[in-house]
Amino acid sequence: MKYLLSLFVMLHLVACSDSQPTLEKLHGYTMGTTYTVQWPRLDNADSNLVNRLQSETNTLLKRVNQQMSTYQKDSELSVFNTMTAPAQMDVSTGLIDVVGMSLSLNVYTHGYFDISVGPIVNLWGFGPDKMPLTMPTLEQKRQAKSMMGLEAIKISNQSIQKTAQRYLDLSAIAKGYAVDKVAELLESNGIANYLVEIGGEMRVAGEKAEGQAWKVAIEKPDENLRSVQKVFEITDAAMATSGDYRNFFEMDGEKFSHSIDPFTAMPVKHSLASVTIIDKSCARADALATAMLVMGAEKAKVFAEHNQIKAYLIERVSSGFKEYSSPAFKRWQIM
Repeated sequence: MKYLLSLFVMLHLVACSDSQPTLEKLHGYTMGTTYTVQWPRLDNADSNLVNRLQSETNTLLKRVNQQMSTYQKDSELSVFNTMTAPAQMDVSTGLIDVVGMSLSLNVYTHGYFDISVGPIVNLWGFGPDKMPLTMPTLEQKRQAKSMMGLEAIKISNQSIQKTAQRYLDLSAIAKGYAVDKVAELLESNGIANYLVEIGGEMRVAGEKAEGQAWKVAIEKPDENLRSVQKVFEITDAAMATSGDYRNFFEMDGEKFSHSIDPFTAMPVKHSLASVTIIDKSCARADALATAMLVMGAEKAKVFAEHNQIKAYLIERVSSGFKEYSSPAFKRWQIM
C-alpha cells in the first residue's frame, strides 16, 4: 500500500527576473506543514520588529492549533469531539468564528463543504487515525455516515452545542483562517505589503517592490513530478488550492484521494484534479476550493458561474490536462 502524505497542494513562490528587493522573512512549522511570511523591508522600522513578529506569529499559530486541531488531543475541538451528546462547551472566539463560517458555507455549497465529515475522513485514514489495512466495509461506512449532519451543531455566544454525536474536522478551513489572522497581525504592525503562506494557502497585499507584483505558481496536478502549470500575479487577495494528487493512498491497485464526498462517504473519483480560488478571505477560499474539488468539474463550473466565484480548475483529460477559468476569474486576471 502506497501512501503519500503531503499538502493539499503546493503553491511555489516565483522569483521575478528583475532585481530582487530586500525582503524580511519569517518561517516555521504549524498544522503539520510549513509557513512563510514575507514583506519588503521597511525604512526606519523597529530593529526588533522581525524577531518580535516571529515570536507573535508562532504564538498566534500555536493558539489556532490549540483551538482547531484534530491531531492534538487536548485542543478545544478534540475535547468537544470526545464529549458525549447532547453536550455544550464554552470555546474561544476563534473556534466559534470558524465553526460559524463552516455552517454558513455548508448551506452556501449545498452540503459539499461539511465539517461533520470527520468520521468518514478518519475511516479512510486521512485524519489522526491510522491508514486502514483493508477496505472499509459497508457497515463501517454506514456507521460513519450516521454520525454526519450539521443540523446537530448549534453555536450561541461563546458555546458550541451538539444534539447528537458528532466529530468535526476543520482541516479544510483552519489553515486559511490562520493565514487571515497572520495577515491581520502584519497589518496591525503597519505592514501594508506582504505575502503570508501556510501549506500552500496564501494571502498577499500590496507589492513585492515598487512596480513589482507578487507572483505565485499553481503546480501541475501530477503525482509523479513537480512542475508549474500556471503563474499568476496577485495582490490584495487570498488564494487557496485543493488537489487530489499529493494526499492519497493506493490499495489493491486502486487510488483513493483524501477528498471525501459527504453524500457517498467515499473518496471522490472524477476528472477534476485541482481547484484554485481567489477571494478576500483565505478561510473562505480554502473551504470553497475543497468543496468544489468534491463537486467535480461540471458542478464546480456551474457553481462558480452562478455565484461569481473566481475559480481556476484543472481537469485530467486523455491528452493530459485541461484548464478552465470562471468568468469572474477571467475578469480578475485583466484588472
